[in-house]
Amino acid sequence: MKDLVPHIRVVAAVIEQEGRYLITQRGSTVALAGLWEFPNGRVETGETDEAALRRELRERAGVDVEVGAAVAHRTHDYDGYVVDLVLYRATTAPTQKPRPVRVADLRWVAPHELENYAFPPADQATTDLLLGINRDARSSRQDNNVMRSADSGLDLQSG
Repeated sequence: MKDLVPHIRVVAAVIEQEGRYLITQRGSTVALAGLWEFPNGRVETGETDEAALRRELRERAGVDVEVGAAVAHRTHDYDGYVVDLVLYRATTAPTQKPRPVRVADLRWVAPHELENYAFPPADQATTDLLLGINRDARSSRQDNNVMRSADSGLDLQSG
């Protein structure tokens, strides 16, 4: 029966500049409105993760990105659907400045500031994994969830 639950593949960009990471705020008319996340979007049928991430960053933040290695993966059960979230390291040209096109807001934040922003459960757990945070059994623990981080050398604790 669990196979009948829709699975949504989402890709997200971990973009760092000068020790700060780009996060975006979800709009008021979408699910999980007002929460913060690494810039992301759904992978459409027939689209590669890399193509989806480039498309979503153009649409949401008005920038072109170069997609690097996957740095983390998380599967999270929401009510009525499952999100398969993959985070990729990404870079923008230094001359490009992200702007909120199809997001409510965006900010560059230092790693220690991320805890001041509310993230959706899948994003929060992935951010915690990357930062090495071990939260107790509140909202982020579900027995069916799978989470892993690639050995990518990503260091979100510096800065």
